[in-house]
Amino acid sequence: MLKIEQRAIEALIPYARNSRTHSDEQVAQIAASIREFGFTNPVLVDDDGGIVAGHGRVMAARQIGMTAVPTINVGWLSEQQRRAYVIADNQLALNAGWDDEALAAELSSLGEAGFDIGLVGFSDAEMERLLGLTGGGGDGAGGDDKPDPGINYQEKFAVLVDCKSEAHQAQVYESLLAKGYTCKVLVN
Repeated sequence: MLKIEQRAIEALIPYARNSRTHSDEQVAQIAASIREFGFTNPVLVDDDGGIVAGHGRVMAARQIGMTAVPTINVGWLSEQQRRAYVIADNQLALNAGWDDEALAAELSSLGEAGFDIGLVGFSDAEMERLLGLTGGGGDGAGGDDKPDPGINYQEKFAVLVDCKSEAHQAQVYESLLAKGYTCKVLVN
């Protein structure tokens, strides 16, 4: 039976060969998630307190002033299994997909209920694309669509693409629209 044990953050040892990176923005998102939902996913550690899974959660916990986090000891793993699991824990989650319609409906419902859906981790562009599927934001067809004013957005990001010609601009624009992005054409 797995046992959850509180351990001091200072006693945990990050895996020096961890190939997963965590941007400051992502750590802040994890921290906001911990504040909202609690620390719901214990850190996996080996017998010596080495972090096997949960580096980002530990960084976020430290950022919000926690001194201890819940852990589960997976000391039964061999060295090779532990090293492989550090990778598998991150990659296997990336191999999953989304049912966009079900996700859009759930996000729209949460937003309408007043929940800050910015806490779930999607970018504004992804959120606008998804909410466009339910009529909760832009229609995904570009133009001046405005997001639902009842939805709380924390930041707005944009990407400017330099195109080599007007034809190239049209091609890029159509390609991005087809992928569900909200686009605006700029001529300089």
